[in-house]
Amino acid sequence: MTEVKCIGCGAVLQSEDKDKKGYIPASGMDREEAICKRCYRLKHYNEIMDIDMDSGEFLTMLNSLYETDGLIIKVIDAFDFNASLIPSFNRIVGDKKVIAVINKIDLLPKSTNTGRLIHRAKHMLKENGITAVDTIAVSALKNDGLDKLISMMKKHSKKEDVYVVGTTNVGKSTLINQLIKMTSGESDVITTSRFPGTTLDLIDIPMDDDTFIYDTPGVIVPSQMAHFVHAGDLKYITPSKEIKPKTFQLEHGQTLFLSNLARIDFVNGDKSSFTIYSSNKLTIHRTKLSNADEFYGKHYNGLLTPPEISEPVLINDKKEYSFKVTEDSDIEISGYAFISVQAGTEVAVHVPKGVEVNIRPTIFKGGL
Repeated sequence: MTEVKCIGCGAVLQSEDKDKKGYIPASGMDREEAICKRCYRLKHYNEIMDIDMDSGEFLTMLNSLYETDGLIIKVIDAFDFNASLIPSFNRIVGDKKVIAVINKIDLLPKSTNTGRLIHRAKHMLKENGITAVDTIAVSALKNDGLDKLISMMKKHSKKEDVYVVGTTNVGKSTLINQLIKMTSGESDVITTSRFPGTTLDLIDIPMDDDTFIYDTPGVIVPSQMAHFVHAGDLKYITPSKEIKPKTFQLEHGQTLFLSNLARIDFVNGDKSSFTIYSSNKLTIHRTKLSNADEFYGKHYNGLLTPPEISEPVLINDKKEYSFKVTEDSDIEISGYAFISVQAGTEVAVHVPKGVEVNIRPTIFKGGL
């Protein structure tokens, strides 16, 4: 029997198990453009359905790329650099050419220097042994920079297939939908959403008469904050429009709460600026470090919402990261926020245990 794949996520369609990927009622199997129940609910109701699949299966599928010829488009989330890295990336892609695409620049303030952003991305890739033949910053959502990206693809692909690779929620499917629309006129071919792990298998779409563009499964990054909130609360923590930075002048001994899922303590240093880049829906609250635990215990599901959480996680199950900042830097809280801090400060960041926090030279002033 010939396998039929969901045109939304790429999963093989089946009518036997509602909890497995690709489930579709038997009555829908004969439709010309059949989509699984998961994609249908996602597309029409913005609801996510859990399916039985882990990141190991994602990586197994991606490993098949090693034996194929083609050009790799490595998508990086402008809002979440470090979580955009894929374990064993070089083993997966082999010696194929790579174009690095920094997506979602529409989320950053318009004053952001894209040259500095590209410089930081190149440095991060180099630190991880990845060399790109070209690097570009785009907004798939706003169709910004895609003409230039298509020119790069034509230059480097030499009529080979193109594979779009990235971690979950970096905007791969949105990017591909735009590229397909620009090259073939087809629109909304692939299911897109803010939920991690939307694409479940390789999806091949004709780009022209000779080549295909493939959407590959997004590798799930368990250290992102998205995995520590309910699906319905992702709308609060995931930026969907241009971020409005919030700057605070702090004395050491003060604390900033980023809603109820992160806390930044100014431990030592002269009076300094802290600028928060996060979803505009998050509550930012300043208090004294000396009473931060007491304040959080009282208000974690009150003043510090949204989102609502089941327990005071920054007391019961937290991890603390400490940084002595020697140059103007951005502290990244994976999938949640980054905070620009000045040289000469000592800070501590509290997050739920399992969420990753990194520091990098700032992508703003002084970042080169």
